[in-house]
Amino acid sequence: MNGGAPRVLVVGLGNPDRGDDAVGRLVAEKLNGLLPSHMTIVSPRGDIMHLIAEWSSFDVVICVDAALLLTAPGQIHRFDLVTEELPYDVSYSSSHAFGLPETIALARQLNQMPKNLIAYAIEGVSFAVGAGITPVVAAAAGTVVTRILADVATFR
Repeated sequence: MNGGAPRVLVVGLGNPDRGDDAVGRLVAEKLNGLLPSHMTIVSPRGDIMHLIAEWSSFDVVICVDAALLLTAPGQIHRFDLVTEELPYDVSYSSSHAFGLPETIALARQLNQMPKNLIAYAIEGVSFAVGAGITPVVAAAAGTVVTRILADVATFR
């Protein structure tokens, strides 16, 4: 953290055309204008493997993605991926070969993990093409925005 403000990257994942899968992108959209200008928000389309090369220039990386239903729609899971692994019982929704779990595994193998890596998984229920985000998952997105703002404050 170079003695100044931490460089933070927020990655909102998901396909905007597949219902609850778009929740990571919704969180990123809601964060626009709420984070200081030195913090970066991205919503990549497709595989996110290319982000590994960018991670090293950030002090904190926060990823938000949809997870397939495990307990209840809108349930939020937070993982500190520096100290813990993604649990095997949380299945991420991805229509691409390299989703969040695969990207993290590759970053570990390449020894390119960011200093701080946090992942939020929001359980979704509807992933149909052309569907909108369900109300319960959209509400969870608002909660995750609040939690990310709190996370970012701890790194100042």
